[in-house]
Amino acid sequence: MLNRFLVAALVLASSAPAQISSFPKPSYFREVTESSRIKVQLNAPMHIKDAVAGDRIELSLKQYLELVMANNTDVQLQLISLEIPRNNIMSAFGAWDPTAQASFSTTRSTSLPTSAVQAQNTVEVSKSLIQPYNLQYSQTLPEGFSYFVNFSGAKSSETNSFASYNPSLTADLTFGISQPLIRNRGAYVNRIPLMLAQSNFKIADSNLHANLIGLINNAENIYWNVVSARENLKVQQKARDTAAEYLKYMEKQLELGAISPLDIYNPQQSLAANDLSVSQARYTLLQAEDAVRHQIGVDLDPNLRKLPIELTESADLGPAENITVDAEAEVEKALRINPAMKTASQRLDVDDLSIQQSKNALLPNLVFSAAYSSNGRGGIFYPSSSTLFGGDSLVATIPGGIGDALSQMFSFGYPTYQAGLTLTLPIRSHTASANMATAMVQKKIDSLNLRNQEQAIRLSILTAISNLEGAKEQLKLARIQRDFAQKNLDAENQKYQLGNETNQNVINAQQALVQADSAVVANQIGVRRSLLNLITQTGELLDERGIVVK
Repeated sequence: MLNRFLVAALVLASSAPAQISSFPKPSYFREVTESSRIKVQLNAPMHIKDAVAGDRIELSLKQYLELVMANNTDVQLQLISLEIPRNNIMSAFGAWDPTAQASFSTTRSTSLPTSAVQAQNTVEVSKSLIQPYNLQYSQTLPEGFSYFVNFSGAKSSETNSFASYNPSLTADLTFGISQPLIRNRGAYVNRIPLMLAQSNFKIADSNLHANLIGLINNAENIYWNVVSARENLKVQQKARDTAAEYLKYMEKQLELGAISPLDIYNPQQSLAANDLSVSQARYTLLQAEDAVRHQIGVDLDPNLRKLPIELTESADLGPAENITVDAEAEVEKALRINPAMKTASQRLDVDDLSIQQSKNALLPNLVFSAAYSSNGRGGIFYPSSSTLFGGDSLVATIPGGIGDALSQMFSFGYPTYQAGLTLTLPIRSHTASANMATAMVQKKIDSLNLRNQEQAIRLSILTAISNLEGAKEQLKLARIQRDFAQKNLDAENQKYQLGNETNQNVINAQQALVQADSAVVANQIGVRRSLLNLITQTGELLDERGIVVK
């Protein structure tokens, strides 16, 4: 008996660590009892004050992108969207969570006599009390194996009863196992939902990187919009200053009587046109700066939104000839690290898992189950219930209680064994067959999508490289054109001073120089945008800008 008791104690102890390790912490009860938190508190923009220098905000490209990652609402939306597929992974582990159940009920009833014996003994009513209870611990393991430990019993008593025990106390301890032998057999097939959740998380992570690359690309383009507008304003202001100086020169010529009063209108009109261009360039710059404020979240701070913004990056990259790109190397890099390629490849893994899941659903379901239980009974025992009411003598009762029931149960003297096989044979399963066919078709679709993605990435890389080479060439030619425009203006000024040229040609030369300067600025920004587009298409924008997604 002692050995049997030790065996039962070891079995119960084996399930105890699982309960202890997974039992809720004290904070669990606080979370259960406290009211739901439905209010969402948004953080104020961060780190912006670090960029404040005196009465303005100075931003290098690196500082600007750091503030975009910290404060941009679109970026925050993308980052938080990854929490849902991450939670789905945790949810997939729920299939193997252990459960503990406890139940207790009490039933008291009063009834009229239902037998002749009760009527002869002048018994009018019968009162009964039944109190069953049950405790169970169960768990399914990743291999498909499931087990349970169940402890149950009941207390029942009845007045005017002919039972041997009244009240009667019972105790039962049952151990049971179940193991699928065909369908759902093994750790791999049972972990498919978890692996699907993990694969979907990887897809979501790749999509997150792709979306962040798009957002950072847009944010950096906005940065270069400001730089372009700033440099263009400088060009227009320089042209306006040149027109103003030329007008002073012409007014002095008019005072000396060297020119006709009719000749003064042309330089005046040129100055007015330059004033208009400066005004337009200034307001274009203000609009571009407002877009920068929106990107870094400074528009949310009433104390900082009015500060002027100064971007420290220059439009000039230096000699464009120093920028060299190997087309095939860039294509190979893009096929390796581009998030769109990772997403397309990961979908094939999802398809393989779906095929295995559908194949498992087509299999017969054969389950082996076994159980072992031990019983015990206690209570007040009546040796001869027949003599209790109808005999001549009354036999003394034997007192007892729950200890007797538990002692008999743990002695395992009254065991019950059970084992069996259950076979569920799908004669025809249209749903499982359709799911299998759909999974195969989906894999073929995703395989074609992967090939299509490879071709699209190759084309986009080659196009980006062509655009970069074209931007380099156009910048080189724009610089040459500006040099000739400057020389032409100097020549026109010299010829006018010698009296061999009209002031209209001088003004035309000034306007040509302004257009040439603007073209140089536009092409300098064009080279930067082409480089940005190239590293965006390869998928290395975040790495190149030092952005780490945690």
